[in-house]
Amino acid sequence: MSIKGIFPIDKWDFKSESILADLPADVFELLTAHKSEQIYKKNEIIFREGAYPSGIFYITKGKVKKYKVDREGREQIVYVASTGQLIGYHAILAEGRYPDSAATIEESTIAFIPREDFQHALNNSPLLNTRLLKTLSHEFAVLANSLTMLAQKTVRERLALQLVVLREKYKVNYVEGTAVEINISREDLSNLVGTARENVVRVLTEFKEDGILETKGRKIIIKDLNKLIKTANLK
Repeated sequence: MSIKGIFPIDKWDFKSESILADLPADVFELLTAHKSEQIYKKNEIIFREGAYPSGIFYITKGKVKKYKVDREGREQIVYVASTGQLIGYHAILAEGRYPDSAATIEESTIAFIPREDFQHALNNSPLLNTRLLKTLSHEFAVLANSLTMLAQKTVRERLALQLVVLREKYKVNYVEGTAVEINISREDLSNLVGTARENVVRVLTEFKEDGILETKGRKIIIKDLNKLIKTANLK
C-alpha cells in the first residue's frame, strides 16, 4: 500500500539520494574518480562522532543509523539512512569533525568517496552545490520536526510514526499487496523513538493486540497501515 496522500513522508525523510540523481556525467566522474566499496557487517562502525572526515559515504545497499551517545553510553538515533543516500558530508562542508556517529543496522555495501574528490566536484558543479544546499535545508526541517515529536508526542505516537517511516525505508523491490518486513532490533527501535526498550516492547504488544502489526522474531510486519498512521496522530 502506498502512503502517498495519507502520510507526509517528506517531513520525516532526508531524501539525500536526490543529490546524485542524474548528475551530469562529467561531474559524476569527478566525484567517483577514486571511490572504493566495502561490505560492512551488521552493527559495524562507519565513523565516530568527533573524528576528522577523510571523505563521504554512499550507501550502495543497506541501512545505516546516525546517532549520538550520551555520557552514560546511551544512544539516541538521529536518523536511519538507506540505499542511495549520502552520509558524512556535513562535516566536510562545515570544515569540522563528525557531529555524530554512523553504524550499519544490517549488512551493507558502502562506497567511500575521498574528501578531495568531493570538494573537486563541488568546485566544478553549481548543480551539485545547489542540490546540497537544498538537501541541507530540508534536513534542518526534518530535524526540527523530530525535535518537536520527541517533546510533544507520547511513546505510542512516536513509535507509530517511526514505524511508518521505517516501512518506507524497507520497501525494497516492493510489489503492491506484499508484506514489508521491518528488520530492526528492539534496542535500535527504542533509541530511535527515544524511550526505554521495555516501553517499545509493551507498545508493540499493544499494536499486535489491536491488529496493527505482527512480529516474527525481530521482524515487524505492518498489517493495518491506515490505523498505524492514525495512531501517529499527526494532526
